[in-house]
Amino acid sequence: MTEKAGTREKVAIVTLGCEKNLVDSDMMAHLIDEKGYELVDNPEEATVVIVNTCGFIDAAKEESVNKILEMGELKETGKLKSLVVAGCLTQRYKEDILNEIPEVDGIVGTGDFMSITEIIEESLAGKRPIFVGNPIFTYEDVVKRKVKEGTYSAYIKIAEGCDNACTFCSIPLMRGGFRSRTIESIVEEARHLASQGIVEVSLIAQDSTNYGADIYDGKQMLPELLNRLAEVEGIEWIRLHYAYPGFFTDELIQTFATNPKVCKYVDMPLQHSEDHILKKMRRPGRQTDIRELVAKIRAQVPDVALRTSLIVGFPGETDEDFERLCEFVKDIGFDRLGVFTYSNEEDTPASRLPNHVDEEVKEKRANMLMEIQREIASERNGRFVGQVLDVLIERYEGRNDIYVGRTQYDAPEIDGEVFVTGFKGKLGSIVKVKITHSYEYDLAGEVV
Repeated sequence: MTEKAGTREKVAIVTLGCEKNLVDSDMMAHLIDEKGYELVDNPEEATVVIVNTCGFIDAAKEESVNKILEMGELKETGKLKSLVVAGCLTQRYKEDILNEIPEVDGIVGTGDFMSITEIIEESLAGKRPIFVGNPIFTYEDVVKRKVKEGTYSAYIKIAEGCDNACTFCSIPLMRGGFRSRTIESIVEEARHLASQGIVEVSLIAQDSTNYGADIYDGKQMLPELLNRLAEVEGIEWIRLHYAYPGFFTDELIQTFATNPKVCKYVDMPLQHSEDHILKKMRRPGRQTDIRELVAKIRAQVPDVALRTSLIVGFPGETDEDFERLCEFVKDIGFDRLGVFTYSNEEDTPASRLPNHVDEEVKEKRANMLMEIQREIASERNGRFVGQVLDVLIERYEGRNDIYVGRTQYDAPEIDGEVFVTGFKGKLGSIVKVKITHSYEYDLAGEVV
């Protein structure tokens, strides 16, 4: 029961996986707080723990299961009365969790977290609630979120699910088909976040460039959305993630070039360079198309930072394919790059392909590609030395009067940071910093 009914249970949310889960956890936190429970950061202090899981690849599944078991031990060593599991793992493996992890007292899928307080109440009452239906929720009715104090950047889901059917991806199995939110709903959420001190919003979806096509008569509405969000008072930076290359329009490029609040940062997962691999992945376009798009973006947005992610070891990838992928990375010169080894996910078309690559070979290729990228990133970062850049100050380092922030060219948590001296203002401020040093991924400078 809640405080309003006479008892105040303490609830901790443990979030694993991608930033989409962070958004879900923020929304669950709002619902839990509104109901009268006390939110705590430390699971050892909690009487209820919610583990928001990831089920995307084998490593993420293993991490999720281990975390569930770890939290279950708190029933013996801590104050824990109820362990609730949420997220992608429950959506895909409901029966396995129920049968194999008796410590779990309730589960909720990706489309049912609006019922989280009901699940908590039922689990505390000795029931074992199961809320795992079709993953069709679109966030239209819930835009309020409880973000942690001292947070100045937040993610916003602009769509859920995916229709692209990449052969290696299990997201549609866990999140359903592509579903855009309305512009009004997203703008309202941005206003709510701004009222809590958020100054940067990062837009996320499995396929952000196709935003709006399903609800606005087939028209891709991302440029319109970006421009509408730029009108929200208090929001200074708008960052775009997961821009599908097949839908990156000229209008979108112009929005990046002309709207001062839209970060000059393009996160465009390409997955590979070689045409026959892209075809087997069921990705749109071919290497020639990718090179032309990158050239067009850089021509019209000269100061843009390009980030991509690549998969090595996809079934059928030969040594020659990998060598050409390395040359592609050298040619393009991405500012930021993430490399993943192919994960053989059950029930995906790629799992049935021949010529799977040995795990040892995958790891070797990933390490080689990241070594190439380190040199590129260091060289790209060096161009900022001597420039004056806007930096969002996010925390105090705790020594030597050094504060830490980011430029518009670096996304939170995954990219580089700026170590700043001479700052005297409030955290969450965007200030001018002259860059004096560059490192592999980070920068250092002085407030001007």
